[in-house]
Amino acid sequence: MSVAIVTGSAGLIGSEAVGFLHEQGMDVVGVDNDMRAYFFGAEASTRWNRDRLTEALPRFTTADIDVRDPVAIADLFARYGTAIELVVHCAAQPSHDWAAREPLTDFHVNATGTVNMLEATRQHCPEATFTLLSTNKVYGDAPNDLPLVETETRWELDPSHPYAEHGFDETLRIDQSKHSLFGASKVAADVMTQEYGRYFGMNTAAFRGGCLTGPQHSGAQLHGFLAYLVRCAVTGTPYTIFGYKGKQVRDNIHSHDLVTALWAYHRNPRPGAVYNIGGSRHSNCSVLEAITLIEEMTGRSIDYTLSDENRSGDHIWWISDVRRFQQDHPEWEYSYGLREMLDEIIDAASERFATA
Repeated sequence: MSVAIVTGSAGLIGSEAVGFLHEQGMDVVGVDNDMRAYFFGAEASTRWNRDRLTEALPRFTTADIDVRDPVAIADLFARYGTAIELVVHCAAQPSHDWAAREPLTDFHVNATGTVNMLEATRQHCPEATFTLLSTNKVYGDAPNDLPLVETETRWELDPSHPYAEHGFDETLRIDQSKHSLFGASKVAADVMTQEYGRYFGMNTAAFRGGCLTGPQHSGAQLHGFLAYLVRCAVTGTPYTIFGYKGKQVRDNIHSHDLVTALWAYHRNPRPGAVYNIGGSRHSNCSVLEAITLIEEMTGRSIDYTLSDENRSGDHIWWISDVRRFQQDHPEWEYSYGLREMLDEIIDAASERFATA
């Protein structure tokens, strides 16, 4: 028996990982207690996705466990022991804004929850591969200090800057910047994941994602901007853009492409690895550009307003340089561009939210 443990298994990346690992022949154990509904309200609940997976996948089981509970996590790992070959840790509180409402909850979910998972892995299956879904927010607002150029629809990095061609690599500083409390709690999780790899020799990796997206994303106003923008288009819900004239740039990676990257690492792990992973120059857009494209693809207008107030610690321009990962794992490549992602998100949102 080959077992994979996936936390946040009903969320965007977690559910993609569950399906993919099941296809690889693994028995998959999902850990998910639908905290997303607590964070963002009933409309963001992932129970529909958990039920979909349970019905469709015979070798998938789910455990309603909170990653903040070290005893429950340890008991789960003890049950499967060394049969566990891969841990995909996706469970997190993912919002800048929400973290400021309940800093202790944010920190315990993101940081303490990660340590609980790492320690359970060390105690019960130390040879397993451990992959953390980290975030580019570990860099705080350091990218905003670089020279930016305003164009009609987006901000761009000055072409003369070394990061301009490929985006930000892993040498960008993570301290002496403003992170938001969410970003800081993810720094703790990220560094602890590295430390378990380097100190204990475990096969751990922190994947610092850009904007992660896909058709199973339960997008909300405070998190999941592409999925939520599509939802607004389909349902006629007004949308607010926070700061930077709507010209802030995000790179976007499809959940499938991220999960295949995690799998590539599992097949050739390096202890304590750190990778920026996102859409890179392959797939990126500003918020204004996303609105224009979604309006074109759906034939519906999006009722949006611009707020002068940006989110604390937010990036003005982010492009991930993924070349370090590609150098270590040259077999990995993108399957989705921006338009292909949006095709799937629009189809899914139309089915879930459209009214007659």
